[in-house]
Amino acid sequence: MPDISFIHPDGRVEGFEAPAGISLMQAASGFGIAGIVAECGGSAMCATCHVYVDPAWVDKLPAPLSNELELLECTASERLGNSRLSCQIRLSDALQGLVVRLPERQ
Repeated sequence: MPDISFIHPDGRVEGFEAPAGISLMQAASGFGIAGIVAECGGSAMCATCHVYVDPAWVDKLPAPLSNELELLECTASERLGNSRLSCQIRLSDALQGLVVRLPERQ
């Protein structure tokens, strides 16, 4: 199971294990990560599960699809080069140790 770390805007880190095959958003919601709103429930219809992927992990993820890129234009917090929607990141054993930062607001 992948170990995932979420870094909150205040620097606090929450880490946990999550099963492979689910999305990062599903894992965060199940664990109760407060910074992930996920209004659309993971259907890539909003941008309320926005995260900043740690630079060491950006190239290990599949490239975002066009619908994700469009939604990233609507984030409440600044979109950066490492911005992703956590509903579009499928966890796998290859993502063991994944680190993401939560934005100030969703």
